[in-house]
Amino acid sequence: MPQAILETHLALPMDDTLFIVQTTLSGDLNDAEVGIWAQSIIDSNLAACVQINKGRSVYRWKSEIMSEPEWSIKLKTTKSKVNLLIDKIKLEHSYETPEILFWAVESTEEYSQWVKGE
Repeated sequence: MPQAILETHLALPMDDTLFIVQTTLSGDLNDAEVGIWAQSIIDSNLAACVQINKGRSVYRWKSEIMSEPEWSIKLKTTKSKVNLLIDKIKLEHSYETPEILFWAVESTEEYSQWVKGE
């Protein structure tokens, strides 16, 4: 989609696109520890929202099949903050190779304004 059409469609400039950043935290952490981690992200003003869910991941690691409890984390941020947020996750993460996925998203204008305002 051409930038001008996308900007009109989303009602926001391309340089302030919303992003979701997804990661996981060890299932060994308790609710309070995950809450403290999430609060540090909010306090740093790198995301407007941290969504936390408990789950299980099944994956291959160093030729072994693993099945571990993990915290699934989705963070809502803007393009201007996404790289700083990723750097913070990498710096603080306990995993050798943490999951860090990110993608641009569309949203309602109201939600977009809220994320950008936080």
